[in-house]
Formats: sequence, C-alpha cells, structure tokens
Amino acid sequence: MTVAHADPREQVFAAIADRTVTAALIADEAGVITPIAAARETAEELGVVVEHAVDEGSVVEEGDEILRFRGHPLQIALADERPVGVLAKPSGIATATRRFVERANGRPRVVSGASKKLPFAQKDMIRAAIVTGGAQPRIAEWPFLYLDKNFVTMLGGVEATLATVAPSTATVVIQVRDAAQALAAARGGADIVFVDTGRWGDAAAADRALREAGLRAHRLLAFGGGVVLEDLPRLCNVGVDMVDVGRPIVDAPLLDMGVRVIAR
Repeated sequence: MTVAHADPREQVFAAIADRTVTAALIADEAGVITPIAAARETAEELGVVVEHAVDEGSVVEEGDEILRFRGHPLQIALADERPVGVLAKPSGIATATRRFVERANGRPRVVSGASKKLPFAQKDMIRAAIVTGGAQPRIAEWPFLYLDKNFVTMLGGVEATLATVAPSTATVVIQVRDAAQALAAARGGADIVFVDTGRWGDAAAADRALREAGLRAHRLLAFGGGVVLEDLPRLCNVGVDMVDVGRPIVDAPLLDMGVRVIAR
C-alpha cells in the first residue's frame, strides 16, 4: 500500500497559507509560446486564478509576461513547476522552427518529420509545436506514401519500388541518393523526390538533371540530412522546393521562463 505524503512546502507556508499572492510567468528569452491553452488549464487545476495569458503562438521578448495569476503561496509554488513544464519544451521547438522558416523566407519550404525518432507519447506535442512555429511536421499532406531508402534497397531499386505502388492515388515520396536515382524517380511517377544525403551538391545535381530532362516542372525536390540554420542561404540557391530539418528543431532547447512573485 502506497502512503501519500504531504508536500513539505505546506509547512514552509503554514504561517501565510491563506494569503493571496499575485505572480507572473516571465519569459527569460525571446521566443514563440505554445501551447498556451494547456498551460492555462494546468494553472487553473492548481486552483489559481489566471488574470491574463498571451495568445497562442505569441512572440515574446525577454521580460514579457506569459501568464499572470493569483493564488495561495503553495499554489504559486506549484505553478512554478507545472505550467512551465507544459510550455518550455514546445515553445523551444516552436521558436527553433520559426527561426528556420524566417531564414528560408518561403523558399525552400521548411518541414520537420523527425518526430518519428522520438517517443510516441511526445509526437502530438512536437508536431503541434512545429505547426505553431510555421512549418509542417510531414513532408506532404495526408494521404501520402513515403518510400525510404530501405524500401528502395529491399525492393531492388527506385524503378522496382515505384512499380510496386503504381498507380497510386496518394502522394508518392521517395528517398534518393543521387541525380541518376532522382531521374528514375521522376520517370517512375514520384511526386516528391527526396535527396536525403545531407550533401548540397547531390541536391543541385538532381535539380539540374531533372531540368535538363524536362521533368522538373511537375516534381517537387526535397532535401534533408543534417541541415542546420546556417545552411538555409545556400539551399535557397540550390533549387530545392523543401528542406527537412531534424534535430535542430525537434531537439531544440527549452525556452527559458520562470515564475516571479509580483505582489503579496
């Protein structure tokens, strides 16, 4: 039988347990805030009264108030943990996403499909944060068929892989390694040709090959593999339509924030 233990902080605040305290959750750095509705709900579950909250997806600067609330001292102490726990990681992901989107300036389009590499329970949170940051968590709208390099290897090449799914009513995405495979993918009916090598030259060669063959107009060219923020200016000139960003977005640092008591 598990014995429930009282929170030791009850003793700390015993002399002022009935006092009403006003506090605010303050941004310690600039960023994009999400999910504000869940954070507000978490705060209210503690019994505090939320007086103000920023809008979902708001951009805050260092020192800005994210939430303002009032309650008893123990409630305020708990609020220093729980709403922050709801907001800090998703806001960090949304902030990193926004930086990539702004640096790309619409070309290439930024997507981040790396949530598949993280625990299943976190996927919805990560994907929602990416959307708030201005990108998409998938390389194509559902329904789509994603044929990765392991499919291509097991099925005996790009042509054989595409033959197994033709015709398809879903958008077909296929990973390729070089210009020759990109040509085979376009000729085989792929809608999105994804150069997933991390080498800019491979993407540029694929773009040239598809243009020279007259196959570029109706195919989207994607690129991924170790992309960092500093790569965006060069990728804008390589000719890709979209870039898939992994760890710099989904493993972005927490957005730093904390609760400050402002009136007691």
